[in-house]
Order: sequence, then C-alpha cells, then structure tokens
Amino acid sequence: MKIGNPADKTAGTAPVATTRTQPGEAAKAQEVAAQTTDPSAKVELSNTAATLMSTDASSDFDAEKVARIAQAISDGKFEIDADKIADRLIANAHEVLGKAQH
Repeated sequence: MKIGNPADKTAGTAPVATTRTQPGEAAKAQEVAAQTTDPSAKVELSNTAATLMSTDASSDFDAEKVARIAQAISDGKFEIDADKIADRLIANAHEVLGKAQH
C-alpha cells in the first residue's frame, strides 16, 4: 500500500474544509454556506482520485484471501511480520521522497 504522492496533487486546487455541527445546527450551517458559497467555485480531483474512480475496483479485490485472513484472525493464527512491514514502509518512503526531489 502506498500513501499519497506529492506529484499527484494538482496545482491550484484548494483543500476542502470540513466542520462538525451539533444536531439542529445542520440546517443553519447549510443556509450560511448557501449564502457564502461562490457559485463559480471550481473543484478538481487529483490524478489519483480520478484514476481510482475510473478503475474497476473489483479487479483488485480477492474475496477468498480476505476470508482466509479473517478466519486466521478469528482462530488466533494470523501472524504479523513487523520487520517486513517496516521494510516496505521504508521502501515506500524512499520511493515517494525520490519522486518528490525530481
């Protein structure tokens, strides 16, 4: 699993702000947002998001593997190799940092 890639971020897009409202405040928040929202606001998806939306997610899903792992966890037989996980995290970090420097 890879975590983000700075090269996938599209220049000129703004982060989406999120807020939490208490019950009953949602309607008021929507009203305020409707009054302050610029109708010409533009939203763009990152390259990664666009790719994820256009790919067939079922092609990457192995239901049998998930069932085997779930059963191993239930049986207490699932083993985690912390060294292997650490090695892959470090390799991914090197890959991301290497791409960011180019």
